[in-house]
Amino acid sequence: MSRTAMYHTTVRWTGDHWGHIAMGNGPEMPFSAPPDAQGHPGVFTPEDAFVASVNTCVMMMFIWACERFRLKLVSFDCRAEGTKLVELDRTETFTRLLLKRVIRIAAGTEDAAVVRVRANKAMAAARKYSLVANSVKSEIVIEPEITIEQGRA
Repeated sequence: MSRTAMYHTTVRWTGDHWGHIAMGNGPEMPFSAPPDAQGHPGVFTPEDAFVASVNTCVMMMFIWACERFRLKLVSFDCRAEGTKLVELDRTETFTRLLLKRVIRIAAGTEDAAVVRVRANKAMAAARKYSLVANSVKSEIVIEPEITIEQGRA
């Protein structure tokens, strides 16, 4: 049976090109447009939020998948890059998100090749079940660098 869940944020204009966001889960912070859009440097932007939402959601789903596939995750780092296209009429779209992952998994006494197969299945499951990734129209490319550490439990 299908079900729904609601999430919310509240934003408030605080003057100039500044705003304040309160997220339903508690965090609050100032934000602005990026400097190339008349905003301010060194502060959270909607563009950052978009790229971060895909990156964080896919990571959380990968952690879930590692548990499901009984993988011993040692470390996970991912740099996400969003490519924005600005059309002649000045409309903008994120066309591509590149997730550059560096993952280390402990194989323990298992064969490293067998662990690598499960790690690849976990990556596919993470992408498949990511709510945010499934909700955007941008191309999402995942470039993993996976290291299987033999003998580490």
